[in-house]
Amino acid sequence: MRPTPGLPPGPTSRLARAALLLGALAAAPAWASVAAPAATPVLSAAEVKPAAGQAKARQTDPPGGDGARAVSKDGDPQVRAQLDALGYKYQLDGDGDFILTFSLDDDKRSQMAYVLSRTQRFGSLKVREIWSPAYRTGDGGALPAAIANRLLEDGQLSKLGGWVSQDGVAVFVVKIDADASQQTLDDAIDYAVRAADQMEAELTPGQDEF
Repeated sequence: MRPTPGLPPGPTSRLARAALLLGALAAAPAWASVAAPAATPVLSAAEVKPAAGQAKARQTDPPGGDGARAVSKDGDPQVRAQLDALGYKYQLDGDGDFILTFSLDDDKRSQMAYVLSRTQRFGSLKVREIWSPAYRTGDGGALPAAIANRLLEDGQLSKLGGWVSQDGVAVFVVKIDADASQQTLDDAIDYAVRAADQMEAELTPGQDEF
């Protein structure tokens, strides 16, 4: 069963708490938020996005690569059309990336995901990334060894994607063809969201910050 799109149920304090925690992660200047539908509370990108433009730079331009394609702050029109067709609610951050929140486990949990508008090239390959955070250190430092090892073990079993660490946040990243079909994008989002939420539940029992 697919996650139900939309903001998670429950008290707004949980959203506020998550926003405050994620706000400490922004490594770039604060981004402007873009209004979501009226029924959806608006969170700024600086409050919710794990890893800012500097993190993207470290994932860009591998040796021999062609770099990243600049995008409008209105987001990639192809992604927008696909998300609209899927009926998913989303917000846009200052980089033009799409922020989504899903309800999982019969509305008992929620999970955030990010579909990046900016694509990466290497030779003939052009890829798009889907991010979903799962764990955050208390001080924004390196992940504890036990946590890092657990993520490596999980990555070996993953059918899609793997784990990255940025400023003390463990993020599950799925990479797909930049021109992937709507169904492929939907499957990638579904996988990233479920993988990240399951790991968050394992690493921080009883908590649901993301």
